Amino acid sequence: MQDFCLSIFQYFDAETLIRSGGFYLVLFIIFAETGLFFGFFLPGDYLLFLAGLFTASGLLDVTIFTLCLGMIIAGILGNFVGYWFGRRTGPILFKRKESWLFKREYIVMAEEFYNKYGGAALILGRFMPIIRTFAPIFAGIVRLDFKKFVLYNVIGSFLWVLTLTLAGFYLGRKFPQIVDYIEYIVIGFLAITAAPILITIIRKQFVKKHPKKNIDEDKEFF
Repeated sequence: MQDFCLSIFQYFDAETLIRSGGFYLVLFIIFAETGLFFGFFLPGDYLLFLAGLFTASGLLDVTIFTLCLGMIIAGILGNFVGYWFGRRTGPILFKRKESWLFKREYIVMAEEFYNKYGGAALILGRFMPIIRTFAPIFAGIVRLDFKKFVLYNVIGSFLWVLTLTLAGFYLGRKFPQIVDYIEYIVIGFLAITAAPILITIIRKQFVKKHPKKNIDEDKEFF
């Protein structure tokens, strides 16, 4: 619960981060969230969208081309660090002592997502909190072929950054008054991006409490 509350605070504070830190702080946050295991709570999705929005409204003094290019590179480099970290630490991460900055369940969640989607998890996972932080780490743990990793890494970073940043930039240009409704935008993003994670957590809790029922349902399904 503490982690969840902290995450909400960070999501709502994305505007302050951009206004106070500017372009270079945005790059660092993107890098940290996509490459450092303790960066899972940083507001990646919202930061991209708001950065595009603020660039359109002139609140962020940088061109949209420079903004997108810088964030794409930061996202790529972040995943490289995550991959390297996973290769170096390996199974040790599963035995690491838990803290408010690290939960083994995050690695397990990334493992299940990776097993379901394969290397494409590095692309799809970019759009999901927690997964985008731990997917490259797990790719390193299983020692995904480096050439494939580079391909998925680059494609994922391009799609993630351009989709969210250009959406914010376009809306900022088309509807300048939208900056007055940032809180509602953040709430909407939170609901959309957090929904898959919450559903997964709820489903796991249900399976733990009703294991027999879950097995019976699987038999009926097959």
